[in-house]
Amino acid sequence: MTQYHIQQFIIQALQEDLGRGDLYALIAQDREAKAYVLAKEEGVFSGFVYLEALAKHFDIKILESHKDGECFKKGTKLCVLSGSHIALLQMERVLLNILAHSSGIATLTYAYSSKISNLPIKLLDTRKTRPLLRELEKYSVVNGGGSNHRFGLDSMLMLKDTHLAHITDLRGIISTTRDRVPFMCPIEVECESLESAINAMGAGADVVMCDNMSIDEIEKVVAYRNEYAKHTKLEASGNINLENIVEYAQSGVDAISVGSLIHQAKWLDLSLKIHPC
Repeated sequence: MTQYHIQQFIIQALQEDLGRGDLYALIAQDREAKAYVLAKEEGVFSGFVYLEALAKHFDIKILESHKDGECFKKGTKLCVLSGSHIALLQMERVLLNILAHSSGIATLTYAYSSKISNLPIKLLDTRKTRPLLRELEKYSVVNGGGSNHRFGLDSMLMLKDTHLAHITDLRGIISTTRDRVPFMCPIEVECESLESAINAMGAGADVVMCDNMSIDEIEKVVAYRNEYAKHTKLEASGNINLENIVEYAQSGVDAISVGSLIHQAKWLDLSLKIHPC
């Protein structure tokens, strides 16, 4: 995520909201004002880089603000702003939408990550993101204590069941792939059984995803990996939630991927309050 991408995202979001122009700006006399974002529930703050970009765009000063990853309680002033009253109104909805969505993802991710924080394992997101919001949503996961899986199809090669249905020679495909993708590009294979996991390790997969396997079966995969394929990383995925994540994390895998970090996160209840200077 670069400053350029953030700025372009902000411009597009404002174009969507402002359209041909703010009608209130045609009738109002501008003045200096102060504003703050009020948290109506507790959570984990996320979205500071977007707040900075919006403030810069409108020449608004950030007098104080929570930083990404900071926990907050209900009633907290998450940031305090000053500048043009009209500009504050024009940035209000875009700012609140971003902070509410981003902080919601960070808050849910933190609920997951805090359960396994004492274990040597990575909590990963997935590509189950809203179209054109992947950068924002994956950034939010990191702010909640998670890590990012591949960003897109160009980040790593993952052979899922829909690929494997048309592959008859997995070892040959992986061997050919090594000559065609970048040197450091990992290859992951999705497996649904101990047998398929053993086959993927033997074919040379860098990462084996234990997809929708029981914990008992995952432990068998881990035992085989530890004995015969120590270089292979193991990832567990599928039907993992807040109630069972610790059991999966204790199975011996290196990472757990949870799509619901993003697609099941709810927006936090935030509001903007404005008053004259």
